Amino acid sequence: MIARIWHGWTKPEKAKAYEDMLRDEIFPGIARRNIKGYRGAELFIHEDGNETEFVTLLRFDSMEAVKEFAGMDESKPVIYPKAEALLTRMDERSHHYRIVISR
Repeated sequence: MIARIWHGWTKPEKAKAYEDMLRDEIFPGIARRNIKGYRGAELFIHEDGNETEFVTLLRFDSMEAVKEFAGMDESKPVIYPKAEALLTRMDERSHHYRIVISR
């Protein structure tokens, strides 16, 4: 199993809108793509006064499934234009990790 991890940051006043967009539009939209080997997503949020950090973790069975999601440049972030407008900064690359323990 592969974990695809990406970070983005917003201003605190835009954090709720971004969280709602991820929950209501982006994650369901990824699921509707019916990518073989896509196993779901998680969202982590860290509030730090001046900005709010978002960490997304998407799970895939293989790097082939990641490429179906992201394209041949599998580390390139997949950013929806409406979401990008809410971000102040973001990772320029997504990172992939082998999941070795999951309970």
